Amino acid sequence: MTLPTYNQLMLPLMKLLAEQKKPIKLSEATQILSDRSGLTSEELSLMLPSGTKTVFYDRVGWAKTYLVKAALIQQPKRGFCELSPVGHSIDLSQLSAINNEYLMQFESFAQYKSGDLSINNQNLKPDSNSPNFSLLEETRTPEEMLQDNAELLKRTIKSDLLKLIKENSPAFFERLVVDLLVAMGYGGSHQDAAQAIGKTNDGGIDGIISEDRLGLDKIYIQAKRWENTIGRPDIQQFKGALADQVAKKGVFITTSSFSKEAIESAKKSGIVLIDGDRLTSLMIEFGLGVTIERSFHVYRIDSDRFEESI
Repeated sequence: MTLPTYNQLMLPLMKLLAEQKKPIKLSEATQILSDRSGLTSEELSLMLPSGTKTVFYDRVGWAKTYLVKAALIQQPKRGFCELSPVGHSIDLSQLSAINNEYLMQFESFAQYKSGDLSINNQNLKPDSNSPNFSLLEETRTPEEMLQDNAELLKRTIKSDLLKLIKENSPAFFERLVVDLLVAMGYGGSHQDAAQAIGKTNDGGIDGIISEDRLGLDKIYIQAKRWENTIGRPDIQQFKGALADQVAKKGVFITTSSFSKEAIESAKKSGIVLIDGDRLTSLMIEFGLGVTIERSFHVYRIDSDRFEESI
């Protein structure tokens, strides 16, 4: 028997969650699905090439991820999942399958997948209501497909990182800012940076950190673990605090986003803005809160090696 694809696991996972009276652990859901699958123990124990998890568990995980992106499943707490109100509203008995094409009718999923479907020729980009996946496969080279899937994985990791950050306390966020700035080469020692952040509470400034290990210049920090969009008044307040300190450099870091007016105001003042998207990108770039599970190398022929001297 062939292992089901993640697409083929979406409907069984939805039906399983519909049976539950309360949120269920993904590991428990995976076990139930494996018991119902009719697969042999050898098939269920097949591991990914990385050796980190079974193929079946990985595919259930991706089925869950895509259903979450479509807002059909919600995660009330870490490691648990349940049907969302939208998921409960669907008559699963009328469906023969759930796949990416079906999920494209949900706006949140279409937005999530839009980057994955982008190709250089915009005329070939499919309409979100009727994606032409075969056309995409024919127009993309294997290297382009590898890059697109890598970007999709990265977006998923960034989304999960931001969710985890928001679930933790403001104190955790301040420590995270310290770790990130030190990883980027700022703040001198980690101890110096830790003492600088979250200690001033001085008129809109959350911390002061050295730009280099010698402490030749200072950077003033504002770190906000917020849900709401940061507006121009917040930037103006930070700008005023910088002026009081006769400071030249400021960085405003948040888990949310900045309004257009806030961005324009910051540009005029030389304030660097780091929103949730850029924050998680930097975390991945500097290996903070993530680990490399597996890497791929793209090879090309070294033509010079095969040229004979005349």
